[in-house]
Amino acid sequence: MKQRLVVMNGQRIVQKTPPGTESFEAATNDVMGKANGLKPGVYNLYSSLPADKQQSYSGQLIHADKESVYQKAGMNIIKHNREDFDKVPEIGSVLSVSYNAQGKAETAAAALVQGRGLKR
Repeated sequence: MKQRLVVMNGQRIVQKTPPGTESFEAATNDVMGKANGLKPGVYNLYSSLPADKQQSYSGQLIHADKESVYQKAGMNIIKHNREDFDKVPEIGSVLSVSYNAQGKAETAAAALVQGRGLKR
């Protein structure tokens, strides 16, 4: 079963494919709530990378379900285990997630750094 998050019209919608199919044509749609500052677009949760507990990840939290917490870090989506968090942070918040020696996730507020580029 594949999952993807669709953000449009100020809403977050999770699309799930039926077991045994690869196409999203027959997908079920679950409205998860308000977008909370997420940019409109399609986020493929099925292509997320598992979190490496030796690294720190900085970015926006885009989705949380029963098993995982998904974070947009740069161009990648990082999948954290939900049980590693004492309390799951609010969706849409920009955080830095790192892991302590016991393997528990520690969160801290992070600032997004924006730069200006010159294109011709």
